[in-house]
Amino acid sequence: MLRMSLGAVRDRWHLFAGAVVAVAFGVGLVQSALQVMAATDPPQVPPGLSGPERAKLRDGYAGAATLMGMSVMLAVFLTVFVVSTTFGFAVVQRRRELGLLRLVGAQRGTLRLMLLGEAAVLGLVGTAAGVPIGLVGTWAQSKLLIELGMLPSSFHAPWEQGALWAAAMIGVGTAVVGAFAAAWRASRIGALDALADLPRTLPVMTGWRWFWGLSAAGFTGLMVIAAQAAGDFVAGLMIALVVMISGSVALSQLSPVVVPLAGRLPALVLRGNVVTDLARAGVLHAVRRSAATAAPLIVLVGLLAGLWGVFGSLAKAVGEEQRQLITAELVVGGAVPPDPRIAATSVQTTVPVTIVRTAGKKKQTTYSEAVGIDPAGYQRTHTLRARKGSLDKLTGATIAIGPGMATEGYKLGSSVTAVIGTQRLTLKVVALMPETLDVTEHFFVPRALVCAPASRCAEARTETLVRVAAGTDPAELAQALAAQGEVRTVREWAEAKGAAEQRDDTGIFAVLMGLAGVYAAVAVVNAVVMAAADRRREFALARMAGCTRRQVVGIATVESITVVVVGVLLGALVVGAALAGIAAGTAELYGVVVVAVPWRLLGLISAAALVVVGCTAALSAWTTTRFSPITVLSGRE
Repeated sequence: MLRMSLGAVRDRWHLFAGAVVAVAFGVGLVQSALQVMAATDPPQVPPGLSGPERAKLRDGYAGAATLMGMSVMLAVFLTVFVVSTTFGFAVVQRRRELGLLRLVGAQRGTLRLMLLGEAAVLGLVGTAAGVPIGLVGTWAQSKLLIELGMLPSSFHAPWEQGALWAAAMIGVGTAVVGAFAAAWRASRIGALDALADLPRTLPVMTGWRWFWGLSAAGFTGLMVIAAQAAGDFVAGLMIALVVMISGSVALSQLSPVVVPLAGRLPALVLRGNVVTDLARAGVLHAVRRSAATAAPLIVLVGLLAGLWGVFGSLAKAVGEEQRQLITAELVVGGAVPPDPRIAATSVQTTVPVTIVRTAGKKKQTTYSEAVGIDPAGYQRTHTLRARKGSLDKLTGATIAIGPGMATEGYKLGSSVTAVIGTQRLTLKVVALMPETLDVTEHFFVPRALVCAPASRCAEARTETLVRVAAGTDPAELAQALAAQGEVRTVREWAEAKGAAEQRDDTGIFAVLMGLAGVYAAVAVVNAVVMAAADRRREFALARMAGCTRRQVVGIATVESITVVVVGVLLGALVVGAALAGIAAGTAELYGVVVVAVPWRLLGLISAAALVVVGCTAALSAWTTTRFSPITVLSGRE
């Protein structure tokens, strides 16, 4: 059995090349990610750092480990996806061969073992190729995490033998798991199929594919309805993450059905000459080929654009929330002198702080920032009020727990130790602020406490929120206050705050996007190349019917480009379903729809997919048509 598996891989290596590449990338990524994760525990903290610096460094190590864990899970999922697509194609193309094996007495279990053996061989080959990729990947990922500011420049990930063995087991395991469904389908081929020249009679939509596709579609529909009915922003965010996954799974499983249906829309413009007419027919009728090309794009767009839309919507919602919580019109980057055109001001000075509190028998230390405020001015320019206690009591040796720490279990009336500069103070908690989307404001203290001594205020970051008096033009007042520092409207300030929130997620998202993009490219290129290898007879017949070689290449290229458009549109449909709940939640909460539609990312993915798939389709078709049609049809190529 092993000899048969080895022979099949050797004779049809071009069919399995994409799967080997996917496994190699997966093994390399898993190996490098596990090595980096092992090096982050425990964190390598250099001596001589201050408490806040040590806390920031530990947070960076934790974030790096989390990112590497996400990369491993994504790599395993996408590797299984590519391998399953490859073996699904291989079973269809080898239907006659598998039927002959059944005709000479091979049992169903024998066919299953043979294909699983082929998958194991591919896993071993991919693992061997992935080890050097892992060595390079360890260095590259370490440099990337250092550039993102998660790890210090002195970070080094040493060699871990366990990471290699774990990656090898994952590589072979993902290959076998990915081939399992195809092996089961191969075992259903009957002996009489060897006598029939009908290589495409194997049904594309199996019972299990219908089950998983319809189940995921139904679940997605229920989640979208639930998000609309909830009318809650946070619930909309959580449901959106689920809808992205379930919707992508649903459309990828049902792609043999939905891709030809959706393909009728761009097919309306593919009229007028023989090339476009034949390409349109290929999209609408060659469902297996179209679905295999579109499915990776559906998953890529649904997950990546969906994640970007969710994070972007959250950042925009932070800005909108801040705009509605503030009754001032201007924000000045410094202190503001009295002016009759000013109705109220709130001077806010931010300084580093260390908070030590006792929780049970343990002491907890938090390194953060405290905002020094005047309670009266703050309440005249903000609508946010304490959920327990009152900011009116924020005088003397007191502290208010800000929105960013609202869920950390601080109790009203308890005492904490605060270190501000060189001062060590015991402060009483007099107010607990409600939780908001903006988690950057952790603690409020009296500004007089921050500005003792006054030199600390001069060195700290100070902003003043200005409420304009009735009858005063805000733009005119802004020009008058320009000498005190940068002057922005509250809308501009809130939008900048939201943009800063989004920038914090950009590095992590870029890593995941690059990883998913590489796997999607491998999957799409693999599908196009395998489809072209299976179309030699079709291309030869087209040339015998009068098409030139260039026209045949044009047919394959236009068909592939059309499928790319369909795949991106279906992926965008998943994104729209995910963002629908967020739109409903923000409309209910803020009175306006706050949604970030990732147009730029959709355009980038579309352009990259069109270039990659178009070039691959043209090159594959040109290579496949290198023999004369007579030679191909006579079986002598």
